[in-house]
Amino acid sequence: MGKIIAISNQKGGVGKTTTSINLSSNLASMGKKILVVDIDPQGNAGSGLGIDVNQIQKTTYEVLLKEISIRESIIKTDYENLFILPANINLSGAEIDLANVERKEFALKDAIQSIKNDFDYVLIDCPPSLGLLTLNALSSADSVIITLQTEYFALEGLSQLMKIISLVQENLNSGLELEGVLLTMYDKRTNLANQVASDVRQYFQEKVFEAMIPRNIKLGEAPSFGKPINVYDTDGIGAKSYLAFAEEFIKKNQ
Repeated sequence: MGKIIAISNQKGGVGKTTTSINLSSNLASMGKKILVVDIDPQGNAGSGLGIDVNQIQKTTYEVLLKEISIRESIIKTDYENLFILPANINLSGAEIDLANVERKEFALKDAIQSIKNDFDYVLIDCPPSLGLLTLNALSSADSVIITLQTEYFALEGLSQLMKIISLVQENLNSGLELEGVLLTMYDKRTNLANQVASDVRQYFQEKVFEAMIPRNIKLGEAPSFGKPINVYDTDGIGAKSYLAFAEEFIKKNQ
Protein backbone atom coordinates (compact mmCIF):
# COMPACT_ATOMS: atom_id res chain seq x y z
CA MET A 1 0.00 0.00 0.00
CA GLY A 2 1.39 3.38 -0.99
CA LYS A 3 1.52 6.02 1.75
CA ILE A 4 0.32 9.54 0.93
CA ILE A 5 2.02 12.44 2.71
CA ALA A 6 1.01 16.10 2.41
CA ILE A 7 3.78 18.66 2.94
CA SER A 8 2.05 21.73 4.28
CA ASN A 9 2.23 25.15 5.93
CA GLN A 10 0.08 28.13 4.98
CA LYS A 11 3.13 30.39 5.15
CA GLY A 12 5.15 30.81 1.97
CA GLY A 13 8.90 30.45 1.76
CA VAL A 14 9.25 27.86 4.52
CA GLY A 15 10.66 25.00 2.45
CA LYS A 16 7.59 23.01 1.39
CA THR A 17 8.58 22.65 -2.25
CA THR A 18 12.29 22.30 -1.46
CA THR A 19 11.35 19.47 0.89
CA SER A 20 8.98 17.86 -1.63
CA ILE A 21 11.71 17.85 -4.27
CA ASN A 22 14.58 16.69 -2.09
CA LEU A 23 12.77 14.17 0.08
CA SER A 24 11.31 12.57 -3.04
CA SER A 25 14.67 12.53 -4.82
CA ASN A 26 16.45 10.94 -1.86
CA LEU A 27 13.73 8.33 -1.37
CA ALA A 28 13.86 7.51 -5.10
CA SER A 29 17.65 7.11 -4.92
CA MET A 30 17.08 4.60 -2.09
CA GLY A 31 15.02 2.47 -4.44
CA LYS A 32 11.56 3.67 -3.43
CA LYS A 33 9.08 4.42 -6.21
CA ILE A 34 7.89 7.99 -5.62
CA LEU A 35 5.16 10.22 -7.01
CA VAL A 36 5.19 13.96 -6.34
CA VAL A 37 1.76 15.56 -6.69
CA ASP A 38 2.04 19.31 -7.17
CA ILE A 39 -1.11 21.03 -5.95
CA ASP A 40 0.49 24.50 -5.84
CA PRO A 41 -0.37 26.77 -8.82
CA GLN A 42 3.21 28.10 -8.80
CA GLY A 43 4.25 24.73 -10.24
CA ASN A 44 7.68 24.88 -8.64
CA ALA A 45 7.92 21.19 -7.78
CA GLY A 46 7.85 20.36 -11.48
CA SER A 47 10.29 23.05 -12.55
CA GLY A 48 12.59 22.09 -9.67
CA LEU A 49 12.72 18.59 -11.15
CA GLY A 50 13.61 19.87 -14.61
CA ILE A 51 10.16 20.03 -16.21
CA ASP A 52 8.88 23.01 -18.22
CA VAL A 53 5.49 23.10 -16.55
CA ASN A 54 4.17 25.93 -18.71
CA GLN A 55 4.32 23.71 -21.79
CA ILE A 56 2.31 20.88 -20.22
CA GLN A 57 -1.39 20.39 -20.98
CA LYS A 58 -2.07 17.49 -18.61
CA THR A 59 -1.73 18.78 -15.05
CA THR A 60 -3.26 18.55 -11.60
CA TYR A 61 -5.88 21.08 -12.72
CA GLU A 62 -7.31 18.84 -15.44
CA VAL A 63 -7.19 15.85 -13.08
CA LEU A 64 -9.14 17.67 -10.34
CA LEU A 65 -11.80 18.67 -12.86
CA LYS A 66 -11.96 15.06 -14.11
CA GLU A 67 -11.09 16.13 -17.65
CA ILE A 68 -8.35 13.49 -17.82
CA SER A 69 -7.23 10.59 -15.63
CA ILE A 70 -4.34 10.91 -13.22
CA ARG A 71 -2.60 7.93 -14.82
CA GLU A 72 -2.25 9.69 -18.19
CA SER A 73 -1.05 12.90 -16.51
CA ILE A 74 1.88 11.47 -14.53
CA ILE A 75 5.30 12.27 -15.97
CA LYS A 76 8.50 10.27 -15.50
CA THR A 77 11.28 12.63 -14.41
CA ASP A 78 14.92 12.28 -15.44
CA TYR A 79 15.57 10.54 -12.13
CA GLU A 80 15.05 6.83 -11.60
CA ASN A 81 11.94 5.86 -9.59
CA LEU A 82 10.73 9.48 -9.48
CA PHE A 83 7.47 10.60 -11.10
CA ILE A 84 5.40 13.77 -10.90
CA LEU A 85 1.88 15.02 -11.47
CA PRO A 86 2.80 18.60 -12.37
CA ALA A 87 0.89 21.83 -11.87
CA ASN A 88 1.04 25.25 -13.46
CA ILE A 89 -0.75 28.58 -13.20
CA ASN A 90 -3.98 27.05 -14.56
CA LEU A 91 -4.46 25.48 -11.14
CA SER A 92 -5.10 28.94 -9.65
CA GLY A 93 -8.62 28.74 -11.12
CA ALA A 94 -9.44 25.42 -9.50
CA GLU A 95 -11.00 26.80 -6.33
CA ILE A 96 -13.60 28.70 -8.40
CA ASP A 97 -14.13 25.88 -10.90
CA LEU A 98 -14.66 23.33 -8.12
CA ALA A 99 -16.90 25.57 -6.01
CA ASN A 100 -20.17 23.90 -7.03
CA VAL A 101 -18.79 20.42 -7.65
CA GLU A 102 -20.05 17.60 -5.46
CA ARG A 103 -17.33 16.15 -3.20
CA LYS A 104 -15.06 19.04 -4.11
CA GLU A 105 -12.88 18.42 -1.03
CA PHE A 106 -12.25 14.86 -2.26
CA ALA A 107 -11.41 15.54 -5.92
CA LEU A 108 -7.73 14.73 -5.39
CA LYS A 109 -8.44 11.73 -3.15
CA ASP A 110 -10.77 10.24 -5.75
CA ALA A 111 -8.06 10.62 -8.40
CA ILE A 112 -5.18 9.28 -6.31
CA GLN A 113 -6.98 6.13 -5.16
CA SER A 114 -6.55 4.48 -8.54
CA ILE A 115 -2.75 4.82 -8.57
CA LYS A 116 -1.61 5.02 -4.92
CA ASN A 117 -0.59 1.37 -4.81
CA ASP A 118 1.67 1.87 -7.83
CA PHE A 119 4.04 3.85 -5.57
CA ASP A 120 5.77 3.43 -2.23
CA TYR A 121 5.14 7.07 -1.33
CA VAL A 122 3.05 9.87 -2.78
CA LEU A 123 4.21 13.33 -1.64
CA ILE A 124 1.78 16.23 -2.10
CA ASP A 125 3.35 19.69 -2.37
CA CYS A 126 0.73 22.06 -0.92
CA PRO A 127 0.21 25.76 -1.71
CA PRO A 128 0.91 28.47 0.89
CA SER A 129 -2.73 28.79 1.93
CA LEU A 130 -5.44 26.89 3.77
CA GLY A 131 -7.96 26.94 0.92
CA LEU A 132 -9.66 24.21 -1.08
CA LEU A 133 -6.44 22.90 -2.65
CA THR A 134 -4.82 22.30 0.73
CA LEU A 135 -8.06 20.74 1.99
CA ASN A 136 -7.91 18.34 -0.97
CA ALA A 137 -4.35 17.42 -0.04
CA LEU A 138 -5.18 16.84 3.64
CA SER A 139 -8.30 14.87 2.73
CA SER A 140 -6.18 12.59 0.53
CA ALA A 141 -3.25 12.10 2.87
CA ASP A 142 -2.39 9.46 5.42
CA SER A 143 -0.17 11.97 7.18
CA VAL A 144 1.18 15.51 7.00
CA ILE A 145 4.67 16.92 7.32
CA ILE A 146 4.78 20.53 8.50
CA THR A 147 7.84 22.50 7.38
CA LEU A 148 8.65 25.22 9.89
CA GLN A 149 11.38 27.80 9.51
CA THR A 150 13.43 28.62 12.59
CA GLU A 151 12.76 32.35 12.41
CA TYR A 152 10.88 35.00 14.36
CA PHE A 153 7.39 34.48 12.96
CA ALA A 154 7.73 30.70 12.69
CA LEU A 155 5.07 29.86 15.26
CA GLU A 156 2.69 32.57 14.06
CA GLY A 157 -0.19 30.88 12.28
CA LEU A 158 0.87 27.42 13.39
CA SER A 159 -2.12 27.17 15.71
CA GLN A 160 -4.38 27.96 12.75
CA LEU A 161 -2.78 25.17 10.71
CA MET A 162 -3.16 22.71 13.57
CA LYS A 163 -6.81 23.75 13.92
CA ILE A 164 -7.40 23.07 10.20
CA ILE A 165 -5.72 19.66 10.52
CA SER A 166 -7.98 18.91 13.50
CA LEU A 167 -11.08 19.95 11.56
CA VAL A 168 -10.03 17.75 8.63
CA GLN A 169 -9.57 14.83 11.04
CA GLU A 170 -13.05 15.41 12.47
CA ASN A 171 -14.93 16.00 9.24
CA LEU A 172 -13.05 14.80 6.16
CA ASN A 173 -10.25 12.36 6.99
CA SER A 174 -10.30 10.67 10.38
CA GLY A 175 -7.13 8.73 9.55
CA LEU A 176 -4.94 11.81 9.01
CA GLU A 177 -1.89 11.82 11.29
CA LEU A 178 0.93 14.26 11.94
CA GLU A 179 3.96 12.61 10.33
CA GLY A 180 6.22 15.19 11.88
CA VAL A 181 7.58 18.72 11.93
CA LEU A 182 10.68 19.51 9.88
CA LEU A 183 12.72 22.52 10.98
CA THR A 184 14.06 24.45 7.99
CA MET A 185 16.31 27.46 7.30
CA TYR A 186 18.17 26.67 10.50
CA ASP A 187 21.20 28.79 11.38
CA LYS A 188 22.86 27.28 14.45
CA ARG A 189 24.91 30.46 14.96
CA THR A 190 21.89 32.52 16.02
CA ASN A 191 20.24 32.44 19.43
CA LEU A 192 16.86 32.99 17.78
CA ALA A 193 17.07 29.87 15.61
CA ASN A 194 18.12 27.78 18.58
CA GLN A 195 15.33 29.20 20.73
CA VAL A 196 12.68 28.54 18.05
CA ALA A 197 13.97 24.99 17.58
CA SER A 198 13.85 24.44 21.34
CA ASP A 199 10.30 25.83 21.60
CA VAL A 200 9.05 23.66 18.74
CA ARG A 201 10.65 20.52 20.20
CA GLN A 202 9.12 21.28 23.58
CA TYR A 203 5.66 21.68 22.04
CA PHE A 204 5.68 18.80 19.51
CA GLN A 205 8.19 16.59 21.34
CA GLU A 206 8.92 13.34 19.47
CA LYS A 207 6.99 14.57 16.43
CA VAL A 208 9.87 16.89 15.49
CA PHE A 209 12.42 15.28 13.17
CA GLU A 210 15.97 15.19 14.50
CA ALA A 211 17.28 16.25 11.09
CA MET A 212 17.19 19.99 10.46
CA ILE A 213 17.58 21.76 7.14
CA PRO A 214 20.10 24.63 7.23
CA ARG A 215 19.85 27.96 5.48
CA ASN A 216 21.96 27.17 2.43
CA ILE A 217 22.68 28.99 -0.83
CA LYS A 218 22.98 25.79 -2.89
CA LEU A 219 19.47 24.69 -1.79
CA GLY A 220 18.18 27.95 -3.22
CA GLU A 221 20.12 27.60 -6.45
CA ALA A 222 19.33 23.99 -7.30
CA PRO A 223 15.71 24.48 -8.50
CA SER A 224 16.80 27.04 -11.09
CA PHE A 225 18.88 24.28 -12.66
CA GLY A 226 15.99 21.80 -12.46
CA LYS A 227 17.94 19.52 -10.13
CA PRO A 228 17.40 18.17 -6.63
CA ILE A 229 20.17 19.01 -4.17
CA ASN A 230 21.57 15.46 -4.08
CA VAL A 231 22.36 15.85 -7.79
CA TYR A 232 23.24 19.55 -7.89
CA ASP A 233 25.57 19.69 -4.88
CA THR A 234 26.13 16.09 -3.84
CA ASP A 235 28.58 16.66 -1.00
CA GLY A 236 27.18 19.93 0.32
CA ILE A 237 25.54 20.53 3.69
CA GLY A 238 22.09 20.86 2.07
CA ALA A 239 22.39 17.46 0.39
CA LYS A 240 23.66 15.83 3.58
CA SER A 241 20.82 17.35 5.61
CA TYR A 242 18.10 16.12 3.25
CA LEU A 243 19.73 12.69 3.09
CA ALA A 244 19.66 12.54 6.90
CA PHE A 245 16.01 13.57 6.85
CA ALA A 246 15.12 10.94 4.23
CA GLU A 247 16.90 8.24 6.24
CA GLU A 248 15.05 9.30 9.40
CA PHE A 249 11.77 9.32 7.48
CA ILE A 250 12.35 5.78 6.19
CA LYS A 251 13.31 4.53 9.64
CA LYS A 252 10.07 5.93 11.10
CA ASN A 253 8.05 4.24 8.37
CA GLN A 254 9.60 0.75 8.56
